[in-house]
Amino acid sequence: MKGLELLLLPLLLILKDVSAQWNVWMPRDISAMTNSCVVIPCSFTYPSGIRPYRGVHGIWYFGHPYPQLFPPVVYKSRTDIVHESYKGRTKLLGDLTQKNCTLLINNVGVEHSGRYYFRADLGGANIYTYPDFTKLQVLDQPNIDVPEEIISDQSLDLTCYVPDNCPDMSPQIHWMYTDYLPNPLFTPDNVEDSNTAVLSSTLTFTPKPMHNGQLLGCRVHYENTTFVYERLISLDIKYAPRTVWVNVSQEVMEGSSVVLHCDVDSNPTPTITWFFGDTELMSEVASNSSLPLDNLTPEEEGVYTCVGDNGYGSMNTSMYLAVNYPPREPWINESLTVLEGSSVALQCTSKGNPMPTLTWLKDGELVGTITAEEGSVLELHEVTPQAHGVYRCLAENEHGRASNSLNITVEFAPVLVDDSKCTIVREGVQCVCIASGNPEPVIEFYLPDLNITINNSNNPFNYHTYSDGYTSTGIIKLQDKGERGNNGDTAVHVHCSISNMYGSETIRLELQQEKKFMMAVIVGTIGGVAVIAFIIAAVRYVGQNNKKENGNPGQDVGSKVENPSMFYSAVKKDKQSLRKKVLSTLSLKHYVVYLV
Repeated sequence: MKGLELLLLPLLLILKDVSAQWNVWMPRDISAMTNSCVVIPCSFTYPSGIRPYRGVHGIWYFGHPYPQLFPPVVYKSRTDIVHESYKGRTKLLGDLTQKNCTLLINNVGVEHSGRYYFRADLGGANIYTYPDFTKLQVLDQPNIDVPEEIISDQSLDLTCYVPDNCPDMSPQIHWMYTDYLPNPLFTPDNVEDSNTAVLSSTLTFTPKPMHNGQLLGCRVHYENTTFVYERLISLDIKYAPRTVWVNVSQEVMEGSSVVLHCDVDSNPTPTITWFFGDTELMSEVASNSSLPLDNLTPEEEGVYTCVGDNGYGSMNTSMYLAVNYPPREPWINESLTVLEGSSVALQCTSKGNPMPTLTWLKDGELVGTITAEEGSVLELHEVTPQAHGVYRCLAENEHGRASNSLNITVEFAPVLVDDSKCTIVREGVQCVCIASGNPEPVIEFYLPDLNITINNSNNPFNYHTYSDGYTSTGIIKLQDKGERGNNGDTAVHVHCSISNMYGSETIRLELQQEKKFMMAVIVGTIGGVAVIAFIIAAVRYVGQNNKKENGNPGQDVGSKVENPSMFYSAVKKDKQSLRKKVLSTLSLKHYVVYLV
């Protein structure tokens, strides 16, 4: 234990000696408002072994602690000689004999900001400048403590600070431009640290995006003076995008150009990204962005989305861009060859915007129904030869029209036309056989009495054939009229055979117009006399009628009008009868019957 005391004794002596060295205590930093005053608290010590010679004196320097550098003298206890900028401004409040070096500076200005050093003068060589200093900051406006980041909808504290180091002047703090803040709360406070005092007032509220950029002010007034100090700040409120505006949905024509606009309200400035569907088109940091679209195609129709993201949140808005265009050329079946009695479905599809109407036309006339869809099907059941023709699908919308055509060819077994017959002519007997079919039927004549088949021109019967469309005509001439039977028929019988890949038919041709032939002979012998008598009688009859008409002007003229023509449907239940009816009219122009 005794050894421990021997070890601690030198340490205690060292500590005691240190406490009696050259030391000074003053605030490291202190502040004051311009035109006010400031008190710098100060106390010092010196080695206990020194006996002050002629009392204790002190000097305050500005800027430097070394006299050889001739720093400005702020205060000097021995004389009144000080720097011009401090004349009449400084006063020592402390008692140097009590080691109190507290200094008062009145009417401070910004030029008085800087470091202040104290120098103790105990007489003789016992003069010492303390290296510690007080840094004075002279303010022309109060300080407002603003957080580095102010976020919308989060409680915010703003604190206004003003130094309170002048005993003759008491500051008062008021906040300005707070009328539109939501439920503002004001909290005053007075803080002392290192013998310096600071008066503060804290403003508490919850900012909104609408407060971004709003001015707030802290106003300091000293009672019984005209000194007023103000500090203004602009609120920088961070908030996620709260509105994203884009063009309204619109319609444009194919090949035109359009510019889509997007405006984002956020702080800080967002990154604006444009999307077409899920595809990113462009991105930039801006408050507004434009997306140009040139020479638009139907493939560019769809949803366009603008996304704004600034790190505090994101928001997006979409619009629909419709690209109108006239119908495209319809897609239809290839031309078809079908068999009579079968069924077929004709398909047509076309695209357009707005959606086109589809119309089926046959040989220029409407068939089927008009549909307002992308696809149309025309069904033909149990087709007849009359179904042959050109079918056109017409697509129309308000911007234009387009069409496409196909041919339908109907194949059917041959049918004999009613005008097939044998007639008596000057040279003998002429037999005509007319048949309709597809493919064109082959025509042969057969003479059963002679057991002869006639199917080419290399024969003595003057055989020839020709075709027109689906109609084939065969003609032969028999030079000998033959014997007459009891029934009046020619002794030579003629059969006509027609055939194609779908069937065949054979029929006996009847001899017609025999009575007309006899009438022609009679007319040949007495024709002259009869014609003359007929002309004379006709002239007389016409003259008498004219007289009667002139004498009766009131006669009903309407009684002379012929009966109106009869209209009837071409639609028959018997397809074969209908086909014969139609084709017989076509065949009349292909041959001539001679009367002699």
